[in-house]
Amino acid sequence: MSLVIPDWAASAPLQPLHLDWLEAAGVEVAVLRLDLIDPLISGNKWFKLQHHLRAASAGGARGVISLGGAHSNHLHALAAAGRRFGFATVGLLRGTPQDTPTVRDLQHFGMDLHWLGYGGYRARHEAGFWASWRERYPDFHCIPEGGGGLPGALGCVDLVSQARAQLPALGWLDYHGWWLACGTGTTLAGLVLGEQGAHPVYGAMAVPPGHGVEEQVASILQDAQVTVGGYELLDASRGGFARVDDELLAFLQATEVASGLPLEPVYTAKALIALRHQVQAGYFARGSRVLFVHTGGLQGREAALALRRPAGGSAAAGYTDS
Repeated sequence: MSLVIPDWAASAPLQPLHLDWLEAAGVEVAVLRLDLIDPLISGNKWFKLQHHLRAASAGGARGVISLGGAHSNHLHALAAAGRRFGFATVGLLRGTPQDTPTVRDLQHFGMDLHWLGYGGYRARHEAGFWASWRERYPDFHCIPEGGGGLPGALGCVDLVSQARAQLPALGWLDYHGWWLACGTGTTLAGLVLGEQGAHPVYGAMAVPPGHGVEEQVASILQDAQVTVGGYELLDASRGGFARVDDELLAFLQATEVASGLPLEPVYTAKALIALRHQVQAGYFARGSRVLFVHTGGLQGREAALALRRPAGGSAAAGYTDS
């Protein structure tokens, strides 16, 4: 497999966000619009994939295998990249066969799909899980769920310099920290590595505490063999992953009307409403300037809204923290 790494991933614009609650608090926010880098290979997914794909190419792999749910942004980006750059892709999916817009796209992009059931998907962390798949696809490179791990984080390090290069256009000399949604914590870990303690990174967790984000971030930083702090994880799950309550839905709709910024309810809207709570609580001093990462995921927006569950209900079927 020979991959050509495109340069379009470096073109995400940094745009000011104007909302009344930010103006009232005297806090400025600029959004790094990763959702705009490409219509299909969108958001933070390409950044997390690029080092995995380079490793696959260097190893002579014919294709790649990864995991996700029936609405996985990660698998969607991976399958689209395979279709565009000419390599085979295999998706191992959670649960039983479902017909979703994402699944139809995966099939359209040529991804070979295997449904693992729920027990089979839970076994993905067990020793030996990949052995049978390597036998079935001997020339394929295995990528962790969500493009995670140190290679995924290293692909996100460049986001720091990408944003800093655009500060003069905003009239900013500096900023006070980053704010972003966390599913696996990989993008946050990349920002922490890129910052090296210069600015704090705040991760609004889309999954409740204790579901692996904390351990994933710590593991990546340990694998990088660097000792850095400068990050904080906050619960933004609103009671469970992929759950959408009436307040969040109203916030999403009102924010889109007021700002023109498109959001989806699983990650970006939850992160932004969590930021509003912290801003209104005085967490950031007047005059603070914050970089907000739009992590993409807009391809799953309509399905997420259609499958929304109130807090206390079950998570939307097929969603995983990828």
